[in-house]
Amino acid sequence: MLEAVVWGLVAASTLIVGATLAIALPWRRRMIGLGAGFGAGALISAVTLDLTRSAFEAADVLVVVVGLGAGALAFSAGNWALHRGGAVRHRKRSAGQQAGADPLGIVLGTVLDGIPESVVIGISLLAGEGVGLAFLAAVAISNLPEAISATTGLRRTGWSTRGILGLWAIVAVLSAVAAGAGYGLLAGAPAAIAATIQAFSAGAVLTMLADTMMPEAFDEAGAAVGLATVLGYAIGALLTLV
Repeated sequence: MLEAVVWGLVAASTLIVGATLAIALPWRRRMIGLGAGFGAGALISAVTLDLTRSAFEAADVLVVVVGLGAGALAFSAGNWALHRGGAVRHRKRSAGQQAGADPLGIVLGTVLDGIPESVVIGISLLAGEGVGLAFLAAVAISNLPEAISATTGLRRTGWSTRGILGLWAIVAVLSAVAAGAGYGLLAGAPAAIAATIQAFSAGAVLTMLADTMMPEAFDEAGAAVGLATVLGYAIGALLTLV
């Protein structure tokens, strides 16, 4: 379990790196959008070539499909709940658009994305083959533009450097705990159960990409984001298949 916690913390630590970069350097919206597109491509690669492939190999098609649907519904329900407070609409927007966002909503929104990803990191260790490098890299990469964008907005709303870094540190710790839980709670469980949770996580991540990350990337960078997304997918595929 300790190994899962460490790897979960490693993947989530790029949130703190992204926040530090946003504080130290000026970032144009186009740069943020291209980074988000690259991260989305890397996550799509990990979900399709790693998560769902492993799930289909371990369980019946119906089980995986149900898991995918449940993950999508879970994220959509959480997204709807946060919309009621006006939080999700702002949580991945850049500086000007994020003014007035609810800080608690930003935290909850980021955790909503990060928990299923971290649980999958823990699950990947159960097979005894070590953490999935492709998925770990995809999560770490996608965290960077998310943290840069949100941190830029938080600074505009008056958050201190200490407060911002503390916020992301809390999220990183929660992600590490989720990775440990994914490992500890499923140790010794039938392969079909782990496959169902992998599918659930894949459904949640794909829904997040379609609902927030990819639209945001296009809004910020325009048509060029397509090239960045394919590049992220290609690098993710190399990490998975080579």
